[in-house]
Amino acid sequence: MTRTDRLYALVEELRAAAPARRSASWLAGRFEVSVRTIERDISALQASGVPIWADAGRTGGYTIDARHSLPPLGLTVDEAFAVMVGLGQLATSPFQDAARSAARKVRAVMPDEDVRRITALTDRVHLLEDDDRAGAPRLLADALRSRSVLRIRYADAGGAETAREIEPLGYIGKGLDWYLVAWCRLRGGVRAFRGDRVLAVEPTGERPPARAIRAEDLEIPYGRLRPLSAE
Repeated sequence: MTRTDRLYALVEELRAAAPARRSASWLAGRFEVSVRTIERDISALQASGVPIWADAGRTGGYTIDARHSLPPLGLTVDEAFAVMVGLGQLATSPFQDAARSAARKVRAVMPDEDVRRITALTDRVHLLEDDDRAGAPRLLADALRSRSVLRIRYADAGGAETAREIEPLGYIGKGLDWYLVAWCRLRGGVRAFRGDRVLAVEPTGERPPARAIRAEDLEIPYGRLRPLSAE
């Protein structure tokens, strides 16, 4: 997590807990940094105008004025409901952590009455999943953004495991399954790796060469690829 991401996450954590307090040590454990780092981050937020207060003592901690920490989102109930359903479908994807955090932010910036209405609607929506479905490793979420060659351990449909180095190119979502499309150095070609079959991920730090991805390289036997940006 970058410092910018952590600063925003700190505001979100304090806002979600308000009016309760969060101690520096609790926040340090939550974000896996030192207490000193949390204190510096809080000071930076206060200096930028974020309304955070600190209470001294063993039962003290930091709190925030939740009404002024974030701007209104401006979504209608139907729009927010659609966003929450979409985010909920990412629970077994590589983006599960970001989706969960985004859902908290949507709820945090909406009026309480709208949140109650959205909750009543989402409580009626369920996803049918396999009992033994495993989520994709969280490190796959950074596969494109990190621009690094990955060393993975992968199990095929028959359970046979292989170790590979891959160059991430994109993602394909199909139902509840998410595939990382990559140039596979072991096979010398483009392959799609199903997220729940990736058993281990290790970024190597090596920058891969630029490669183009074409639908015909994937040899998809059926269906049509739709870009996420298409309306």
